[in-house]
Amino acid sequence: MNGLLFITHNTERYCYLQSIEIALQGGCRRIQLRMKDAAPEEIERTGRQALTLCAQYGAELYIDDCVEVCKNLGATGVHLGKTDMSPVVARRMLGKNFIIGGTANTFDDIARLHAEGVDYIGLGPFRFTHTKKNLSPVLGLTGYRDILAQCRQTGIHLPIVAIGGITIADIPDLMRTGIAGIAMSSAILSADEPVAHAQRIIATIRSSEIGQALP
Repeated sequence: MNGLLFITHNTERYCYLQSIEIALQGGCRRIQLRMKDAAPEEIERTGRQALTLCAQYGAELYIDDCVEVCKNLGATGVHLGKTDMSPVVARRMLGKNFIIGGTANTFDDIARLHAEGVDYIGLGPFRFTHTKKNLSPVLGLTGYRDILAQCRQTGIHLPIVAIGGITIADIPDLMRTGIAGIAMSSAILSADEPVAHAQRIIATIRSSEIGQALP
């Protein structure tokens, strides 16, 4: 696995499915379908097309927030934000064959999610980003170092993915904190050659990997 999680983002240049295809062509094999404020029916329709695309590349599809849509589609898993359904409830709905991720901003968030049985953590934001509303306090590199150290000290070994305003230049230092991977969206889609940029990002992650593998 290459350690890149691509999160869909609708832009003036690309729709959700076009953004997914760009990431897949660039070598990404983990896609999170994030369609904030869209109706579940619309997410499910787009999700079915996204699943077809992912199948062509042997990629995994995760659904943001919508547990029922994830179950209906038979996606790889679901990612739950801090105000979404409890991972405990999601696990009862989905069973053991789906991966459940959760959003964290602090070590206390991670400890709670660990106790609730998530499979991985999306930790952020690294820096300010326009792609997320109600942004939590920015962590910066020091925040990641401190939180990852606390995880090691307390025996929490969940894979942690960094997210939020990350650029390719940030990747080596972030990977050295012990994270499992990087989540990106705008950094890829805003590039002049997004497919080539995704390829460079993946190569940079691979050359820097020392963290816990993703599930």
